[in-house]
Amino acid sequence: MSNYQLSDILDAPVISEKSTIAAEKDNRFVFRVKKQATKIQVKKAIEAMFSVEVDSVHVLNVKGKKKRFGKTLGQRSDWKKAYVKLKPGHDISFATP
Repeated sequence: MSNYQLSDILDAPVISEKSTIAAEKDNRFVFRVKKQATKIQVKKAIEAMFSVEVDSVHVLNVKGKKKRFGKTLGQRSDWKKAYVKLKPGHDISFATP
């Protein structure tokens, strides 16, 4: 799998209170990934893009919430979230490019 395909797997980091606590406490980072991505693909993408060693990857599907858009009812899209735990001594910094 080429680097172009690996970079397509990751959509964005999930920045929330829960993910910040997980990063500080457990060295675990949360990413929004493509729905078709597997654990192995996510692991390879993180290792290639950030030059770190991944200990484990947990993925889960997030169901889209039902929302009202004006008078019509709609639903947000489903998406996949990946919890990536890094090996000790490795870190990802989102502040520096």
